[in-house]
Amino acid sequence: MGDVLSTHLDDARRQHIAEKTGKILTEFLRFYEDQYGVALFNSMRHEIEGTGAPQAQLLWRKVPLDERIIFSGNLFQYQEDSKKWRNRFSLVPHNYGLVLYENKVAYERQVPPRAVINSAGYKILTSLDQYLELVGNSLPGTTSKSGTAPVLKCPTQFPLILWHPSARHYYFCMMTEAEQDKWQAVLQDCVRHCNNGIPEDSKVEGPAFTDAIRMYRQSKELYGTWEMLCGNEVQILSNLVMEELGPELKAELAPRLKGKPQERQRQWIQISDTVYRMVYEQAKARFEAVLSKLQLARPAMEAVIRTDMDQIITSKEHLASKIRASILPKAEVCVRNHVQPYIPSILEALMVPTSQGFTEVRDVFFKEVTDMNLNVINEGGIDKLGEYMEKLSQLAYHPLKMQSCYEKMEPLRLDGLQQRFDVSSTSVFKQRAQILMREQMDNAVYTFETLLHQELGKGPTKEELCKSIQRILERVLKAEGASGGRCRSQLGRGGCAGGRQPAVNAPTPPSGPAAVKEAAVQRKHNLYRDSVVMHNSDPNLHLLAEGLPIAWGEECSGSRDSAGDPGSPGIPEAATLSEKRRRAKQVVSVVQDEEVGLPFEAVPEPLTPASADSITELRGLLARELQAESPPLAGPLLNGAPAQESPQPGAAPEAASPPASPLRQLPPGKASDLEPPKPSDQETGEQVSGPGGRPPIHTTTEDGAGVQTEF
Repeated sequence: MGDVLSTHLDDARRQHIAEKTGKILTEFLRFYEDQYGVALFNSMRHEIEGTGAPQAQLLWRKVPLDERIIFSGNLFQYQEDSKKWRNRFSLVPHNYGLVLYENKVAYERQVPPRAVINSAGYKILTSLDQYLELVGNSLPGTTSKSGTAPVLKCPTQFPLILWHPSARHYYFCMMTEAEQDKWQAVLQDCVRHCNNGIPEDSKVEGPAFTDAIRMYRQSKELYGTWEMLCGNEVQILSNLVMEELGPELKAELAPRLKGKPQERQRQWIQISDTVYRMVYEQAKARFEAVLSKLQLARPAMEAVIRTDMDQIITSKEHLASKIRASILPKAEVCVRNHVQPYIPSILEALMVPTSQGFTEVRDVFFKEVTDMNLNVINEGGIDKLGEYMEKLSQLAYHPLKMQSCYEKMEPLRLDGLQQRFDVSSTSVFKQRAQILMREQMDNAVYTFETLLHQELGKGPTKEELCKSIQRILERVLKAEGASGGRCRSQLGRGGCAGGRQPAVNAPTPPSGPAAVKEAAVQRKHNLYRDSVVMHNSDPNLHLLAEGLPIAWGEECSGSRDSAGDPGSPGIPEAATLSEKRRRAKQVVSVVQDEEVGLPFEAVPEPLTPASADSITELRGLLARELQAESPPLAGPLLNGAPAQESPQPGAAPEAASPPASPLRQLPPGKASDLEPPKPSDQETGEQVSGPGGRPPIHTTTEDGAGVQTEF
């Protein structure tokens, strides 16, 4: 395969690629430097004038749940250099990079990982037919027949393939359908998280970058949502270059590739990945240099802006009024005739799945808290509270439990509207809504945690504790309804704005927002009804002190020993601040293998392997892994599982112990009391590598030679 690169990517062609990349980057960075000054001005004006969004109804978790393992387990990975499948111990840490180790022993002995995959821009495929279609479309004239594998043969019926339009592909397979479903949900969460790479708290760099991307593409007559706007700034820049450079290379090199369709596809994937890496390194160096220059110049820019702020605002408003007088009449006619009639349709298509998703967030949160409350009643009160609260605190980061919320966005379609408004993909809307759902869930959980922790300081009895949990749940659900409505309103406005951009690239005239509001106030969309700012709902909520994450297990287990009072929670006096911080960074898994009742915990069906030799080899690899001696762990075992010997592949799984029924004893009240409270129908004026000894994990990928390359 090395001959392919030397033949098609010789020194002359590499030089041409570097020059073309440099030209695109130079043109883009001019936009970025201009927009940096604009974003800095807007940020300073916002700071001085003190305007902003209404007060949030839920608390925001400022200390993230870092140093936690989302999921871990064994994956079989296809090695392209040796053309063999190898067992890899894989885990997903808090930063959502898929980490691949040689085996579990290597992880426990702190051997550096073989690779860490940043999944921004990838698609998760669960069948070879899906992969064949995408690969065939990426290189015209090489489409293979359905049912054949152009690049690999999967030894089981349960593959997972990470596909990228430009970068290398990754091939995995699982032994059971249940494991495939679990890993698919986990990897989808990785893609969703990595795609949202530009932090929203960046008030200057973030807006400057996204505006520069939009303006650069508009200069090329490219409008609307861009599905490659995913990842960090350097990844997005690389996608921007490849958008222009990729078709040119494909047209030039595709006719020169030799061999059968499968071999030509392999060659093109390798060439595209190599070019993408070249572009990435060049984009990284150029962007970091320009950003460093702008940051050095920022103090002087701020001084000028502060001195001339009034004159700048006056000049800006004067110029805007002239532009508005010239453009507004024509733009209003265009919007009225070609955009406004379709705004209700856009809003309808967006809001139906979005509202269902946020409703599901409320339902999942309500169910988890209610189940916890019932279990606290049945299983000993505050002694069991810590165990359940530890799990509840991780709810928003549990890919399987959040899956039902995310799935509500999958039916989103803009059929007909996509052609009219040239919207290339709905993935941008889907992922943005799903990310907001996760944030909404985490905010609700954190608000509940904080209020409950405050309540425990009063030393409640078991009966008082259960009543307090119910009262706090209702309080949080009320605030969550308002916060969720505001999120849906923002998504609706943003979706309409994104949809109309290709049709009319101008400020929306007065009739545009009127049409949005007319559609939004419909009862079924639920945008304004529960998004009213509840100024008097929780006057003291945001006065709660921001602290370190609550160690629920130690809080509740030490409550009876700390002060001699059976009902008063507390922490032993010996627990210092540094000890609290150490506990906050403990490696704890979100998805636990031994957990009962997960959506995909079905008894696996007998496998029908594609190749008897392949499956025998895989089972042999697993057997050798299980025989390897493992040193004792320095910290908690992954997934919270006790030390035990794993069963042999293919062996019948042991029957799991049934969980204790949470309904052995129901609290007095009607059955309707267990239903989540519905939002108010009132239209307006509602009162409503830490201490575990693990090596540091860097964001890297692995090339064919096993060299770690930062990505």
